[in-house]
Amino acid sequence: MSTRRTLISRLIPLLLCLLLVGSCSMVRLGYSHLDSVAAWMAQDYFDLNTDQRDAFARRFQRLHAWHRHDQLPDYAQLLEDLQQRVRNGLRSDDMLWLIDGLKQRYARIAIHAASDAADLLATLSPEQITGFQQQLTKDNQKFLREHRSQNSEAERRKAAERRALAQLRDWTGPLSDAQETQIISMLQTLPLMDQLRHEDRLRRQRELITLLELRSGDRKVFTQRLRDWLTQWEHGRSARHAQLFEESWRKRAAFYADVSRMLTAEQRDHLLHRLQDYSSDFRRLAERSPAGMPSR
Repeated sequence: MSTRRTLISRLIPLLLCLLLVGSCSMVRLGYSHLDSVAAWMAQDYFDLNTDQRDAFARRFQRLHAWHRHDQLPDYAQLLEDLQQRVRNGLRSDDMLWLIDGLKQRYARIAIHAASDAADLLATLSPEQITGFQQQLTKDNQKFLREHRSQNSEAERRKAAERRALAQLRDWTGPLSDAQETQIISMLQTLPLMDQLRHEDRLRRQRELITLLELRSGDRKVFTQRLRDWLTQWEHGRSARHAQLFEESWRKRAAFYADVSRMLTAEQRDHLLHRLQDYSSDFRRLAERSPAGMPSR
């Protein structure tokens, strides 16, 4: 749920991803100002005109209100269920359960947003689409730099180690030198996926650009095709690539289960408190939505 994606596929999981990474204060502050963040992203990608900006703001405000009212309580429950699994001792199956749960929640947002997204995308000019493609190229170059994807395997692994250790420290608190050494050794058994993810990003982007050529045609068909593109990430992968992604998820799930068994009582408490803080924030944010608000 944390890679750079195209505008529409970034805005939708932004509602979810913003809540699951970063500090708890960012959840409270960032979620309340998500409309401003989304508007900035839309402008950055498409250089919207005044009418398009106004239309985007109205549509995103509606999506944001629905998400706050209908989805945040579910996120809170997900994290409370995860807390219990942490107490019982995380297994690989628990991590796969979490991954599947996040995918399902992303799909809900995508399905809900597809119609409004199609209406907005249908107004894009050829010049705006050209600018969008240029922005995608910049994003792709940034991805390659951050993951050292064009460097040696040793440098790619070093970059992956830094990201993994930073993420773990964020959730568990400080790691001992012995733990970090063991984790780095365990990471050596995981496949490097950055180059394959880059290829997958390019495939997805090509699919979207092709899809945008249909924007001035039958709106119902365009909306359904967009909805399919947003929710069916694996659809265009080769059988070999699909297998490699599946194997990577399973190995990573096993890795996190092994890390969980390494945690001290203090680190486990830190993780449980982080999960509870997020869960409590979700429920407080959800309570601020108007009672009985319609979902559309």
